[in-house]
Amino acid sequence: MGKKLSDILDLFKHVQVYALVGESGTGKSFRSKLLAEQYGIHAIIDDGLLIQDEKIVAGHSAKREKTYMGAVRAALFDDKEHRDSVARVLRKTHIKKILILGTSEKMVMKISMRLQLPQPQKIIHIEEIASKEDIEKAIKSRQVEGKHVIPVPSIEVKKNYSQIFSASMHDFFSKNKLFAKAGKNLTGKMIEKSIVQPEFSKKGRIEISEAALTQMVMHCVSECDPDIKIKKISIKTDNRGYRLIVTIDVPFGTQLTGKVHKLQQYIIDKIESFTGILIEEVSIVIDKISRPASMKK
Repeated sequence: MGKKLSDILDLFKHVQVYALVGESGTGKSFRSKLLAEQYGIHAIIDDGLLIQDEKIVAGHSAKREKTYMGAVRAALFDDKEHRDSVARVLRKTHIKKILILGTSEKMVMKISMRLQLPQPQKIIHIEEIASKEDIEKAIKSRQVEGKHVIPVPSIEVKKNYSQIFSASMHDFFSKNKLFAKAGKNLTGKMIEKSIVQPEFSKKGRIEISEAALTQMVMHCVSECDPDIKIKKISIKTDNRGYRLIVTIDVPFGTQLTGKVHKLQQYIIDKIESFTGILIEEVSIVIDKISRPASMKK
């Protein structure tokens, strides 16, 4: 018989979870190893991989996915087999401290939940440990040169993902280079990382149009409750994900709080499951209370 959820949570209750948050391409992977050194962390979750002591020990790289949306789903551990395999290794290795990388606080919270880990006790934003100039340089490197970094030595990437390996890089960080902005010191250390070219970047990004996303939201609402009438759908996007504003009419007698929360979660779960895109928030605006369609003559 499998372990009960309470038993699994008990295994992880002494695990200290840290998170590094920053928009895509701002240099999180580049700085993660030095951040781990600063806090005595020996394991990193980055783009679908569990990295321990500079070795890839579980998971599969989001950068190996052939589509951008596939990469997002891998980074979020959307596939049950993927996340379960990583969670099993986490239980066996008895890791005490772990660093999770993500593009938003919501993303690292979701990864923690899916891997059955405690929520992060400390969330560090990339702006706290990198200057504006360094972040802009990292973004340019990503956008113009297509450079992505995996925080492990090149031999590890060649062994597991030779198809995407590009080059290795060695950086000597002086005691002031990485944490100068945060006012922290770190003993000089040579760190090796790997530069890769993701499969999805070779063919360009695959994006979903607002019209297609609108159709998906309409379908979700219809599935959740056919008596709810959609009046308007507004979609806002940024590097962190999509924000949806759905204006609706609801039937008279509806328990608004429970119904709205259920609808919000249903839309988020369905769209993230089918597309892999990250929904930052779903705001529901109730425009009118109406008679349900089933009662109309």
